[in-house]
Amino acid sequence: MLKWLLTVLIALLVFGALAPRLRKMGWGRLPGDFRVPVRGRLVYVPFMSTVLLSLGIYLLGKLI
Repeated sequence: MLKWLLTVLIALLVFGALAPRLRKMGWGRLPGDFRVPVRGRLVYVPFMSTVLLSLGIYLLGKLI
């Protein structure tokens, strides 16, 4: 359980940093991806994209 939580946290940080590039490719527009204005800045929380990518990596790992 702790490994899964840590994996999701790291994936959220990576997606948050890569958000501008990923939005151009179509990622980050899923229901469950949040954009929250904080002090005049837009904070991006790609929760659903992170869950789908983590699930895909998990399934790929199970196949290998």
